[in-house]
Amino acid sequence: MDPADALALLLSPQGRVNPYPTYERLRGYGPVVQAGPAFHLVTGYAEADAILRDARFGVMDDDLRDQFLPGWRDSPAVASISRSMLRTNPPDHSRMRRLAAGAFSPRRIAAMRDVVEAQADELVDGMVARARAGEPVDFMAEFAYPLPVAVICALLGVPAADRPLFRRWATDLTGVLEPEISPDELALADRGATELRDYFTDLVAARRRAPADDLTTALVQAHDGDGDRLSGDELLSNLVVLLVAGFETTTNLLGNGLVVLLDHPAEAATLRERPEFAPGYVEELLRYDSPVQLTSRMSTAPTRYGGVDLPAGSWLIVLLGAANRDPGRYPEADRFDPWRPAVHALSFGAGPHYCLGAGLARLEAQVAFPLLLRRLPGLALAGPGERRVRLTLRGYATLPVTVGDEASPVTDRGTPAGATGSTP
Repeated sequence: MDPADALALLLSPQGRVNPYPTYERLRGYGPVVQAGPAFHLVTGYAEADAILRDARFGVMDDDLRDQFLPGWRDSPAVASISRSMLRTNPPDHSRMRRLAAGAFSPRRIAAMRDVVEAQADELVDGMVARARAGEPVDFMAEFAYPLPVAVICALLGVPAADRPLFRRWATDLTGVLEPEISPDELALADRGATELRDYFTDLVAARRRAPADDLTTALVQAHDGDGDRLSGDELLSNLVVLLVAGFETTTNLLGNGLVVLLDHPAEAATLRERPEFAPGYVEELLRYDSPVQLTSRMSTAPTRYGGVDLPAGSWLIVLLGAANRDPGRYPEADRFDPWRPAVHALSFGAGPHYCLGAGLARLEAQVAFPLLLRRLPGLALAGPGERRVRLTLRGYATLPVTVGDEASPVTDRGTPAGATGSTP
């Protein structure tokens, strides 16, 4: 199987559901693999980390989109993503990112721990109530989605009653992040983008009438106070991306991570008894089954990585999930090991586009996993679950679980508010 065949397998339904065997086939060709004219795949950890930090690489700009995606401006989904900080280069990227960064400062995130704990406890109560007859519950619908969506909606100032709207809209929109997308999938993505933009258009109008202490108000004021700081398109596009990115990645981390923990009962038992080890567990879960599997970069100058010359204009797919399992960086990389030292997963990227909400996602997972294991000691998978046929955002559509008969009361909290530590 040559690199082009391996890429075709990776993009097939089978390859998207389980990309790891294909990553290993690609790794056999080296850490940077040419898969087409001026098109390369990156599987090596060191190479991926360096490329993401290298100023000679950027995301696709408007000129390149015109070349590779003619008519992209007519797609609400592509246009929304392209006008956000997710798909812009400096100085526009830096300008937009600074406006939102304050909401995700380490101090502000740490202050949200009590809120996250309370919300997680409430969701566990709901799981127990729905499972009283012994029937399985869908962990994705009952916990993995509502926890992060509640947190990001609180930051943005989205009313709690509107939270259920976003799951379908976001699922539809994020299809546009895949390396390939069919016309039908693009139509769904456009529908999701349109509905999200319409929603935020109304929310922006509401915040102009009645400002609040939330991120939406801050971005509206940045736009209205000085249009050079944030254009109208940028305002709506960044609100859409902040909402979607604010829960999609964390939802996948919670679903993927729970499956790994329940497949490793000894490690799960340790975390149940020692919640202070949660930071190290979460880092290894991010490495082992990354909720984001890839990102892309374009070279703006000739470079050389992994023994391969990369001319200016080269397009690289950086396979984060492959880099996280590079045996040259992590011995026995296919083994889940929460005791592994010095884990620095690339799941949230690196460099200028490092995920703005990475700290918030980590906090939610560090709170959620010990709480679930402690309050639901009989928690078990009730089936294999349904994987989404996606490569970029790896996660479950459904994940049936049973909660057991030994659920502890909500007042039995054991996660210390100041729990720290990076490894067990």
